[in-house]
Amino acid sequence: MFEHEGVRIHYVTAGEPPSEGGDDKTIVLIHGWPQTWWEWRHIVEPLHSDGWFVVAPDVRGAGGSSKPEGGYDKQTMAGDIRALLRHLGVQKPITIVSHDLGMLVGYAYATLWPDEVARLMVSEAPIPGTEGYENAVATTNYSKNRIWHFHMHGAADNAAEILIAGHEFPYLRSFYVRLSANPDAISIADAERYVADYTQPGAMRAGIELFRAFEKDAEDNRRILAEKRKIKMPVLGLGGTASFWRILGVFPPRGCRSYQPLVIGSAGPVSL
Repeated sequence: MFEHEGVRIHYVTAGEPPSEGGDDKTIVLIHGWPQTWWEWRHIVEPLHSDGWFVVAPDVRGAGGSSKPEGGYDKQTMAGDIRALLRHLGVQKPITIVSHDLGMLVGYAYATLWPDEVARLMVSEAPIPGTEGYENAVATTNYSKNRIWHFHMHGAADNAAEILIAGHEFPYLRSFYVRLSANPDAISIADAERYVADYTQPGAMRAGIELFRAFEKDAEDNRRILAEKRKIKMPVLGLGGTASFWRILGVFPPRGCRSYQPLVIGSAGPVSL
């Protein structure tokens, strides 16, 4: 556990941290919603065996991390992860692997501190403040819109939490089933683990705050793109054949200088 400005960040590592003499070849895995570091459990050890120092945090508000009232804009959350890496003694440029809403945190990190990121992998989320995001959410065809929850979670007066309360398991599991190419990819046991995490005191509210911060994220992203222009590190955009983003529309190549999309078979937004 690491504490930064009053916020506790739970994290899992594989390998010796650079602060203890380990090799400073670091890969950071940033999970999505409604998940935790647990989504990376199958690849942590293989990455370590391949020579990486692996860091898989629970982002602010998720899993074992604390659930503060605010700070869910993605630049602040990227700052949490940067402080954690400093604590671990990481000094060389890192590789970031980011999924779903964790992608927005990874993107924020790369735009704020581009010299500290060697490579960026993004998958399965639109970036607020971009044309791809506006196109994704601008619809009235809600019955077929797979991101209808963006609107619900952004509603005022804690409406989402009120409606979800008491129905957390079927609500969260609906995402794992609907948004996976293989509905069995996330087992009942895994779903129960995630639901246990998101039914901790303050956890559902914290997760929904990620969505409520989208307006601030859009302002930040537009500003930093205007100030710094395109990010320079290589960017890999990863999606599945069942992805509903059609990856080139999610992460506009105009936002980076070196961009490569990769589509993998039999995968969807949640089960990558």
